[in-house]
Amino acid sequence: MNVVRGFFDILSDKRVNERGYFFTNKLLWALFIPLLIEQTLEFFLGLADSMMVASLGEVAISGVSLVDFLVQLLIFSFAALATGGAVIAGQYLGNNERENACEASNQLVWFTAILAIIMAICVLFAKSFLINLLFGQIDQDVFNTSDIYLSYMAISIPFIAIYNSGAAIFRTMANAKLPMLIMFLCDILNIIGNAILLFVFGFGVEGVAIPTVIARAISAFVMIYFLLQDRYELHIKKTLKHKFDWRLLRKVLNVGVPYGVENGLFQLGRILVLSLVSTFGTVAIAANSVGYAIGIFSVLPGFAINLGLTAVISRCVGNNDYEQAKFYNKKILIIVFLSHLIINLIIFSILPFILQLYNLSPLTASLTSQMVIWHGIFAIIIWPISFTLPTTFRGAGDAKWPMMVSLSVMFICRIFLSYLIADFLGIGVFGTWIAMFIDWYVRAGFYVYRYFSGKWMNYRAVGNSG
Repeated sequence: MNVVRGFFDILSDKRVNERGYFFTNKLLWALFIPLLIEQTLEFFLGLADSMMVASLGEVAISGVSLVDFLVQLLIFSFAALATGGAVIAGQYLGNNERENACEASNQLVWFTAILAIIMAICVLFAKSFLINLLFGQIDQDVFNTSDIYLSYMAISIPFIAIYNSGAAIFRTMANAKLPMLIMFLCDILNIIGNAILLFVFGFGVEGVAIPTVIARAISAFVMIYFLLQDRYELHIKKTLKHKFDWRLLRKVLNVGVPYGVENGLFQLGRILVLSLVSTFGTVAIAANSVGYAIGIFSVLPGFAINLGLTAVISRCVGNNDYEQAKFYNKKILIIVFLSHLIINLIIFSILPFILQLYNLSPLTASLTSQMVIWHGIFAIIIWPISFTLPTTFRGAGDAKWPMMVSLSVMFICRIFLSYLIADFLGIGVFGTWIAMFIDWYVRAGFYVYRYFSGKWMNYRAVGNSG
């Protein structure tokens, strides 16, 4: 009875009102719901893009998919950098140092923009070398398509980097609605632009690339417009003169760089596992592909909520109030557990209908169903601890330890055990999923230890005010 009472006490606003905590339920939902909508829109945009690219044939599909892998690595890196800036700005806000919070935001936007421009120029000059280095010997038609598409995507890198920085800053202010609206507008423009250039003017792969660049440019310029408005708690300076504050930037990079390395190598690990899956034949490849596509939805609420959790924890830690940080960690973990329970029960109930849409063979559909169901079960019972708990650590400034755990467990469990269970023990493609579930449990064990050790509370980046 006491456990149930404590459960509802955490979910209610009772303790928030009694102790004057930062975030009421209304503020949390105002932060989380737009993030969930934004992440869902991003997924459907990718789906719509892939369907339109498919109309150009297999060469275009191959060329675009190869380039998207490289571009996603860069985007994840800049998103991690934005997270680092948001953590520092949030801690300054929690410590009532608004001027320093604004300066951290200013430093983040400038550093991200300049770094992204340099990166874009490097990719433009080295694009042929990069394609050959990453993808080896590919057909000339696929190479030409990749070369054209990468030229446009390189131009878009600074725009998406600036948008991500601005979105992270607004989330730090618990304003996720504005980035969502900007992204929604640009996604619509992107899809309309694709349709017009592909189906009306008969463009090739450029018909997919040009609208993407334009949409990302618009999102960046609109974001900068709002960041310049001093009516917001966090804003940037209205000047083209800038001097880097390396003291602040080091704090940003101490969080952003480890998270970026973790994201980049995680994507590399996925590629290594996919290379193993490709050896198991067409049924395995198809089932694995569809399983992952559906599996994205089973953890989508958690991914979205984690973006907002960084802002919540950084504000509490900046105020040097770790009891409040622990309270919101528990509360948001419960919210993620419940949201995953709801979304996966929905997925389980409509799974037969979803699989019919893919028109899979009975054997492939059966294997896919097995993957989705087990993935959903573990998404409910262990995913929040494996992926939401380390977000609390990053919000507190403790980014290097989660990075080391994540990479160690990924190489030992996700990759090594995939080859051991799936290939050596002869389980087949489902063995790679078993290895993934083991990965989740092992990293969860390390993160629970870290949480109760209290060592994550030693990384506060700002000083006490006064």
